[in-house]
Amino acid sequence: MNSNSLFEKSLNYVPGGVHSPVRSFKGLHTTPRFMKYAKGAYIKDEEDKEYIDFCMSFGPLILGHQNPQVKQAVTAALDNGWSYGACERYSLELAEFLINKIPFINKIRFVNSGTEAVMTAIRIARGYTGKNKIIKFDGCYHGHTDAMLIKAGSGLAGTSTSSSAGVSDQVSHDTLICELGDIQKVEDIFKEHSGEIAAVFIEPLPANNGLLEQGQEYLIALRDLCKKHNALLVFDEVISGFRVAFGGMAEITGIEPDIVTYGKIIGGGFPVGAVAGKAEVMDVLAPIGDVYQAGTLSANPVAMVAGLVNLKQLTPDFYSELNQNTENILSIFSEWMNQNEFEDYDIKHSHSLFWPLPLKSPINNPNMIPSSLMERFHKLFQVLLDKGIYLSPNAYEVGFVSIAHDKKVQDDLKERLWG
Repeated sequence: MNSNSLFEKSLNYVPGGVHSPVRSFKGLHTTPRFMKYAKGAYIKDEEDKEYIDFCMSFGPLILGHQNPQVKQAVTAALDNGWSYGACERYSLELAEFLINKIPFINKIRFVNSGTEAVMTAIRIARGYTGKNKIIKFDGCYHGHTDAMLIKAGSGLAGTSTSSSAGVSDQVSHDTLICELGDIQKVEDIFKEHSGEIAAVFIEPLPANNGLLEQGQEYLIALRDLCKKHNALLVFDEVISGFRVAFGGMAEITGIEPDIVTYGKIIGGGFPVGAVAGKAEVMDVLAPIGDVYQAGTLSANPVAMVAGLVNLKQLTPDFYSELNQNTENILSIFSEWMNQNEFEDYDIKHSHSLFWPLPLKSPINNPNMIPSSLMERFHKLFQVLLDKGIYLSPNAYEVGFVSIAHDKKVQDDLKERLWG
């Protein structure tokens, strides 16, 4: 069966035919590609068409598909069993490795996804501070837990309403919204809700509603406000963690969050998330403290092995090569765009993340996104798809470069674009 027929069949059994909305190709003038094989920087669909992959499972495959070292370690781990529901040494080894490498954390709890990590971080923040309200920002995505599916309301600063059906008004009431980059609004919210705010949640590199880089001064000001008002600063580094640097944006900026959430790369392509921080904060979790969190498949042994082998390869030389791969690839894309019908595009990027955008000026707020984005992206996506180049299938999703996007792949990209 081809992708079209598989999607039609899937519609009979799965809501919208997909298990995550972004896979639906909604708004695009084609149906989702059903993939059957991937290796290195390439992915292949059911029709045996091969694509250079810049989605990379939405970020975790920093080593590329089927990294040999990860594959070997996972295969060996499977020979020992793949789920124990008991203590094992694999998660201990990964925890020890991370804590020895990242100075601002000294305890970590593994979960199964970035969403679950954020959900746990919210509960930790409330349990630690004894307060209920949290601040988040329009333009930042923190998974699909109820408290984070919130958008700005139409009233005073900080008012909010749900961005999804099924989220109650009571939940919306405890999440306060602010615009990215506006530190005065954050101060106003702290004053308006004095003594009520448990934490400020932010992607220090917002990368799920486009790529909206924030200035270091702004992030420092958030750190200072949290300290002043006895609230926790939570960095959601599910995307940026281990991708921009081993210590994520916290390392790049030198700003220490009270809690950090991880996902994607930390599992080496397997479903792993984590929440980490100082011992005094993390120890509110059961069985030591009163904040309950549990998961049968948390710290799954196979996923822990994959994560450790993956992370051990992320050396300073690795990041230098990865960033050079990115610069080369974006140079190729930019040259092709300027010679074709996409000369209005600029490729925003940070380290190995990139976002094609029909806007030449800098952008740090979702209100600055051009109204033409969707229409322009649909055209770009289809042209590249036909050429065997696979982007994340949504105008607001960023692209990812891996270490597997080497000189050979770069030459292939040129051939596909101009061939």
